[in-house]
Amino acid sequence: MGCCSCLIHLGFLKTQTKAPLFLTMIIALTYFVYCLTGYCESMPSPIPVSPQRRSPAAQPQQQQQPGLREKPGLPLQPSAQEQAAAAGWNISVFNNFGSKKFPQAVIIGVKKGGTRALLEFLRVHPDVRAVGAEPHFFDRNYERGLDWYRNLMPRTLEGQITMEKTPSYFVTKEAPKRIFSMSKDTKLIVVVRNPVTRAISDYTQTLSKNPGVPSFQMLTFKNMSTGLIDTSWSAIRIGIYAKHLENWLQYFPLSKILFVSGERLVSDPAGEMGRVQDFLGLKRVITDKHFYFNETKGFPCLKKPEGSSRPRCLGKSKGRTHPRIDMEVVLRLKEFYRPFNLKFYQMTGHDFGWE
Repeated sequence: MGCCSCLIHLGFLKTQTKAPLFLTMIIALTYFVYCLTGYCESMPSPIPVSPQRRSPAAQPQQQQQPGLREKPGLPLQPSAQEQAAAAGWNISVFNNFGSKKFPQAVIIGVKKGGTRALLEFLRVHPDVRAVGAEPHFFDRNYERGLDWYRNLMPRTLEGQITMEKTPSYFVTKEAPKRIFSMSKDTKLIVVVRNPVTRAISDYTQTLSKNPGVPSFQMLTFKNMSTGLIDTSWSAIRIGIYAKHLENWLQYFPLSKILFVSGERLVSDPAGEMGRVQDFLGLKRVITDKHFYFNETKGFPCLKKPEGSSRPRCLGKSKGRTHPRIDMEVVLRLKEFYRPFNLKFYQMTGHDFGWE
């Protein structure tokens, strides 16, 4: 009986020992599987104790952490994500629904050329994911760093491309070098439009926001009696496309840049979008069937998807009626832009027909 009792007791102890070991193995295996699927990387880091709750002894350690010093131009109360990045916590950009990547293509300009229309047309494509708002990273927010920029991007799956558009990049001197430093393989898209029409459209937008601005004629000329054009006015300066393009060609070959006609984007949106899709290496999904011409707005709109009641035209800020401009001013501007336009045609190998 004594031996039997000992054996029974020993078996009970072995069972007691194996139970927690078996449980530990199950937990470890589950964690391993979750890590393989990327779930564990997307788990949030432990939330640190706020400075107000830290003990005085812990305060110096927080102050020594890199990235917590204030930067000029940043908001006084950064987001939780920015605070986490500044504190050095690991913020993974991966999860089960894709990853955040730097854009493979950027619409770099030009303002009032048709960049918003192009972006909205492209977003119809299932293989394009784009940021809706203009990030202004390479001109205004570069000090925030590339991690901040990448975090703005939408998540993409294999085979999809990431895009953003900020028209002011084209006229920003530092932008080409900065984008090249991010990736020399970035594809660039420039939407150009007759510079005279573009300048008037630019002025129309300014006038809608500030009705008290001087007349278009007064802003165009340094001296109206001599007819000297004021190239310091941004509405005029942006349209000197050849000058700005020289800056980009120092870093990117023409093969990496696609020039889209703002006029053709209105008259033949499907044809121009075909060129864009080819340039991006995408299947031609966006075709004539996606567009209809809106007579009221004066430009093409996207047809509503089946079962959707959402409007597919650009907002009321697009298609504004231009103010009447004296024909002598228009003719003088045409003469001013002519040599720059011809040079631009030579540089791009494409005649946009603005003469």
